[in-house]
Amino acid sequence: MNQEALLAWYRRIQRPLPWRLEPSPWSILLSEILLQQTQMERGIVYHKNLLDRFPTIQSMAESSVDDVLHLWQGAGYYARARRLHALSIEVMQSHGGQLPDQYDELLTLPGIGPYTAAAVASIAFNQPEACVDGNIRRVMARQTNSDEPPPKDVQSFADQHLVRESPGDWNQAMMELGALVCKPRNPLCEQCPIAETCQGRSRPHELPRPKKTKKTVVEYDCIVQIDERGNPELHQRPQTGLFAGLWGPRMEENLQTKDCEYIGKLRHQLSHREMIVSVWKGVGSKGIDPQTVALSSLDRRILELAGIVVNIP
Repeated sequence: MNQEALLAWYRRIQRPLPWRLEPSPWSILLSEILLQQTQMERGIVYHKNLLDRFPTIQSMAESSVDDVLHLWQGAGYYARARRLHALSIEVMQSHGGQLPDQYDELLTLPGIGPYTAAAVASIAFNQPEACVDGNIRRVMARQTNSDEPPPKDVQSFADQHLVRESPGDWNQAMMELGALVCKPRNPLCEQCPIAETCQGRSRPHELPRPKKTKKTVVEYDCIVQIDERGNPELHQRPQTGLFAGLWGPRMEENLQTKDCEYIGKLRHQLSHREMIVSVWKGVGSKGIDPQTVALSSLDRRILELAGIVVNIP
């Protein structure tokens, strides 16, 4: 692999992302946690909103987890928000308010796995740690013509090719290549700066083989009870389990719906679960303004079905 060509390509075409234009360890960490499960375009918006509200680790640690969840609405995978809040408290209490700059220390923080620890260590602190994410796995599979490369082989490939003098740029170059050129569908092989070493160039669409996942289908009943002011009754869910810590109308399996009006059915896709929700409307007495609490995207869809539109902050 021509490392100089890939680095030169990256430095020429890299996207002007906020955490690149005004880098700081906190901003970089926020971006990495957001982009784990959120598309880039939406991630940029959430990154700005979070950084505006929580410009420092201390400011998040001094807030409530509900404040973080409220800004996280619509980004999905809400456990990330709860762990990020816990991380901010841990950094204030155990690290003097400074994000650790070593991979092993980062790995001990809530919500930080091997990829995020390597990304933050290399990009924010110039530590020679090789990242492995979906983009890098795809680049590796095509470069080596591997159908189903095991994680240890992908990590070995990343470690072997890491440019230790510029680890942050190198890791971002590999990820940028996977995002913009070596794409899952319609790869732009003619634009690839390392095409000459690609052993799988004759069949990139086949590499790597997609991982097989089987979704569980679960069915729920949900009742939206609306008071005389037009506000729905909302309840905060337990701090563990589905949509933990978020608010929403009553939703259970086999909920008693007597004297309620059936208004429709929704399908909602999660990573390993498909939810089928039958929605009912009834009369409530103690509703609250849904704009003041953190709701999942499913709960916003449920409320919209009941005629209540909720805007994302």
